[in-house]
Amino acid sequence: MDIQPALQTFIAESSELLRDMEEALLQLEKIPEDPDALNAVFRAVHTIKGSSGVFGFDDIVAFTHLKESVLAEVRADEISVDADLTALLLACKDHLALLIDCQTEGRAELDETERETGLTLAAELEAYLKFTAPFPEIVTPAPQEPVVESMGGGVVSSDAWHISLRFGKDILRNGMDPLSFIHFLGTLGEILSVVTLFDTMPDADEMNPESCYLGMEINFRGPVNKADIDKVFEFVRDDCIIHILPPRSKVLDYIQLINILPEDKSRIGEILVHSGALTQNELEEGLCLQQSRGLQLDGKATDGEQLAPKLGEILVEHGMVHNEVVEAALSKQNLIKERKALESSFVRVRADKLDELITLVGELVIAGASTQLLAQRTGNSELIESTLGVEALVGQIRDGALKLRMVPIGETFNRFNRVVRDLGQELDKQIELVLIGAETELDKSMIEKISDPLMHMVRNAVDHGIELPVVRQQNGKPETGKLYLNAYHDSGSIVIEVGDDGVGLDSRKILALAIKRGLATADQQLSDQEIFKFIMEPGFSTAERVTNVSGRGMGMDVVKRNVEALRGSVTIDSVAGKGTTMAIRLPLTLAIIDGFLVGVGKAAYVLPLDTVVECMELSAEDRAVIRNRSFINLRDEVLPLLRLRDVFETSDEAGRRENIVIVKCDGQQAGLVVDSLLGEFQTVIKPLGMLFEKLAGVSGSTILGSGEVALILDVPMLVQKAVTRETQQDFRQQANNPVTVR
Repeated sequence: MDIQPALQTFIAESSELLRDMEEALLQLEKIPEDPDALNAVFRAVHTIKGSSGVFGFDDIVAFTHLKESVLAEVRADEISVDADLTALLLACKDHLALLIDCQTEGRAELDETERETGLTLAAELEAYLKFTAPFPEIVTPAPQEPVVESMGGGVVSSDAWHISLRFGKDILRNGMDPLSFIHFLGTLGEILSVVTLFDTMPDADEMNPESCYLGMEINFRGPVNKADIDKVFEFVRDDCIIHILPPRSKVLDYIQLINILPEDKSRIGEILVHSGALTQNELEEGLCLQQSRGLQLDGKATDGEQLAPKLGEILVEHGMVHNEVVEAALSKQNLIKERKALESSFVRVRADKLDELITLVGELVIAGASTQLLAQRTGNSELIESTLGVEALVGQIRDGALKLRMVPIGETFNRFNRVVRDLGQELDKQIELVLIGAETELDKSMIEKISDPLMHMVRNAVDHGIELPVVRQQNGKPETGKLYLNAYHDSGSIVIEVGDDGVGLDSRKILALAIKRGLATADQQLSDQEIFKFIMEPGFSTAERVTNVSGRGMGMDVVKRNVEALRGSVTIDSVAGKGTTMAIRLPLTLAIIDGFLVGVGKAAYVLPLDTVVECMELSAEDRAVIRNRSFINLRDEVLPLLRLRDVFETSDEAGRRENIVIVKCDGQQAGLVVDSLLGEFQTVIKPLGMLFEKLAGVSGSTILGSGEVALILDVPMLVQKAVTRETQQDFRQQANNPVTVR
């Protein structure tokens, strides 16, 4: 049997569980008394332990068992949660991830450093267990306190096991001695009291000396569970009535165990047995009683009435389990049903299969465009109408396929909780991470590629941006600094911001270093945003000292390079003493977009449709006036112009008409002068290849319905070029006497 599919599932589920474990531990560090966080950690450890045992990963089972034992003591209030314990559990989570990677990668064993780390962590876990008693201290009830209520499931008043026995009449005839079972029970612990009951004893003339009429109520204390006690009376179970009630402390334990059980049991009986609150024999007895009553009531139910008893009610009625435990099991059962219903609506699909689907959809879009072009050439109205219908369906298929790869960015954001925590402790800083827009969706392939740039930006914000608590206090700020991660959609793009309320950027210091390195000249007039961009140059750093976190100038250039490779851009906004915000602007997808096709000479270019604001045709008079100008007055707003003919040095003669396409990006607008407007176009993005990947103003290419290649324009870069062009003096002169276009 091929176990690879199951192993891959184990790897995927373990990664999710480890991620959940880390989030829960970070929550537990903030709120030590949070029971949901503790249960989440315990559940993750317990599930990984069980799954590892299936595959024979004994080292993982042993390590998780040790961690599980410590967590069990925490649940029992024997160990308190503090910063040291949380740090240890987080380190154990990291080592557990290492153990899983070692097994799944086929490595024979850990290296020496990894092995020493594991032994150290195991020793620290065992140290916690050494200072806890194996069993909680139990106080024997005072003699005047009632030991137990009547036979049938009353709650015991002492913190000890209570066993109700009613021996069958034939137990002596079958060769069994009731006293021997009591003696054997005493070997497992301490019998606190035995009350012999004679309520079934007949009159003397009716008594049979070979029959047993005794009943017993026993209080017992010992390091056992319910199943252990049940086994003591295994040989006489068919001849007796036995009810085992747990101590009061055990009731809470059962409820907690039920809450953290893995969700592979959905029946209430299975949940109770798995938690230890019910024995298998008791479950079978309860099911028999349920079936018997169901047969008795069969045919007596009326419309809308259910007479058949529920299993939980029968178990409580016969004193096999406490009502509180049954209620906890019912809540667990409902939760399992809800989650299974949710899980049934999801299907795991390999990422490469999704990529293949997107590729095929892209080819379908190109083929559809070609068909539509041929239909238009024929002039057949019915054929044109049919192709338009197909085009609409292809568009829906395209949108649906792309949504399959869209995932919330919140999962990526949550990973930085641990990063910020660890860096804050390393640098002695108090930092609160605030997540905004976690539900914003982005292409999965893009999320994987943006994680590294975000890591550099977060580390820089923690190290350079947020001050030490004492410095913040001196500056009138709260000791705890805030780091913001925000994501939102804007003009067909996604914007991811990393902001802090720290010291901000010093533009004078950055400019001085840039001049020293030859990146700028002393007489050059630069805006703050232009100055801030110098920090993204390779090796550029204003840090006074190099730390383990940053200071070598090796981070922000990586951010810029990786973001630009995704057809994105980075902007920086900072106020001295107030903080810094770095924003990454990315396209929503790397595969297919809605485009607007324009022509310049014989060449065709595609603009992302979401960036297009409006289009207008230039009159002959306007064309003559703006020929040597770079700006126009658009409804009392000075708008920079960029002629694509000049940008791409087109040698073709200009057409008889010219148009302006107003585009907007990051709050800035510019006008692109083109020859013709060719309309909307579903654009399948194709990479340019290594030879042209550095081509300025171009972010990709696509194939038209005619088979020709059209370039996809990098609108953010073109807008920035139009706004910050070197002829600023020319701009001021023309702004005083601009060409007006309405």
